[in-house]
Amino acid sequence: MSRLWLVRHGPTHAKSFVGWTDLPADLSDTAAIARLDKALPEVPVVSSTLDRAVKTADAIQGNRPRLAHDPRLRETHFGDWENLSWIQIQSLDAPLARRVFEAPGHHAPPGGESWNDFYNRVHAGIDALSGDAIVVAHMGVILAVVQRALGCTAYEAFGHKIDNFSVTAISRDTPENPKWDAHFINQVM
Repeated sequence: MSRLWLVRHGPTHAKSFVGWTDLPADLSDTAAIARLDKALPEVPVVSSTLDRAVKTADAIQGNRPRLAHDPRLRETHFGDWENLSWIQIQSLDAPLARRVFEAPGHHAPPGGESWNDFYNRVHAGIDALSGDAIVVAHMGVILAVVQRALGCTAYEAFGHKIDNFSVTAISRDTPENPKWDAHFINQVM
């Protein structure tokens, strides 16, 4: 069995849908970072390739080994909806917006990726990790892993709040016995 500690990157303060846009994280809350660092085990750290995740991983790495940044752990690609507010997205195509978020699966924003494609990409990256690891990533990535661990629908996974600097702990058995379990979700240290 191995464990994953999924950490959401520091806040960007964006009030829009930010997927692949490479916004920096606000890492000025050094007390929160110190609490997070202290609460995490001494296991390898991996992050997505986006700056907000990379810099958050840098901030908590300490003496932990660092794995190569993994593009499969990037946030979902919102395509033409990148950096738009919910109101703006609804004004472009309200029926599609509802399908994408209320019936996640094969529906995708224009030029973006569907939940199913995103889920498969994320789990290709997660499944490539061997042993215990700290994964510094994004809300969508964490929700995709929560969905798998809980065996729930994407819509049900969307009901979980994932705060910046929070930790979600997941265990997973061997490939021969692929049972996953969520120990806690969205714990803020």
